Amino acid sequence: MSSNAPLLKKQYYPINEQLYAYLEKYRRVAKTNVFYDDLRRFQGSVVVYDNNNEDTLWVRVYYNELEKKEIDLSLKKIYTLLHSDGDERNIINLTVDYIDFCTFGNSKPFRVKIRNLLNDNYTHFYVKIADASRIFGLELEHIMSPNSINFLVHKETLIEEHIVGIPGDVFLKHHLDKCTENEKAQIAKEFVKFNERCMIGLLGDMRSYNFVVIPIYDYDHIVYKIRAIDFDQQCYEGNFRLYKPHLFKENFRFTQLVKEKLMKNSIEQYQNEERSILVRRIAGFEERLSELLQAMKASELSPTINLERLKQETYEVTFDKSFKNATSMVDIVEAALNFIKRNYHTHGGDQ
Repeated sequence: MSSNAPLLKKQYYPINEQLYAYLEKYRRVAKTNVFYDDLRRFQGSVVVYDNNNEDTLWVRVYYNELEKKEIDLSLKKIYTLLHSDGDERNIINLTVDYIDFCTFGNSKPFRVKIRNLLNDNYTHFYVKIADASRIFGLELEHIMSPNSINFLVHKETLIEEHIVGIPGDVFLKHHLDKCTENEKAQIAKEFVKFNERCMIGLLGDMRSYNFVVIPIYDYDHIVYKIRAIDFDQQCYEGNFRLYKPHLFKENFRFTQLVKEKLMKNSIEQYQNEERSILVRRIAGFEERLSELLQAMKASELSPTINLERLKQETYEVTFDKSFKNATSMVDIVEAALNFIKRNYHTHGGDQ
């Protein structure tokens, strides 16, 4: 679908003072000795292959011995900030197994594996350039979705926790055909709800490799959840279609599953369910969401040409003048949230 391809390479947008103050208030700011640019100074690298001997588009990087000791210690401290509020008493039991660098995509992150020497349990986190639109996407995900998300910012560096799950493209290739018909219907339902959240929150480019499918064992069956793992295209694109995951060719099998397993009235039911749940979540985070929107309104998130196109396209869908009169991408998000709140209350959701 060539019409669904991003038009421009995404640039990074700096964090303004108002957004940084917001992040400090909600304990998203941390001091660290390692910056993204420090990790870029690696001395060499080797290609990382998967279990099928295919190139993963990640390379494992190496540093000189002096820098490695300092970097490893700082990365272990970051781990404690993410997972134990900075408690370093057990840092001696942690080791950095490897640092990988992604050569594909826009954000070019570093992936760090931290392992506990006492029991071999391990986890990953990512080091990226701090981008205002990505941070906005992470915060919206934390507030509006059923998933809490953990990240930290220090100046121009962003630290993100790893989100566990099966990448959507891998799930389609290796797992979907093994699902029962009932499980496929449940996955279709979740994809409808995921599609609705992305569209309302303006999270773009949700092709199958940018979200994960999470199987959860519940008593006598498996429940599947879908959640985003990449927030690079938050509030950036001008083409409204790019905020609708079901229109990407990479997601064709998910879209086909919806058509095969769900009737039209069921699709509408799940869309309305997700909107009503969103309204309840918004009500629970009303003050925090308001502060976030105000901080983001002072940030540039997209080229003017994208904004002009998107506000016209959303107006043509809703006929709501709030979209047409928007002066920023955040105005469009706020208009969308107000739109679903009015619709929900109109149908008695506030009773």
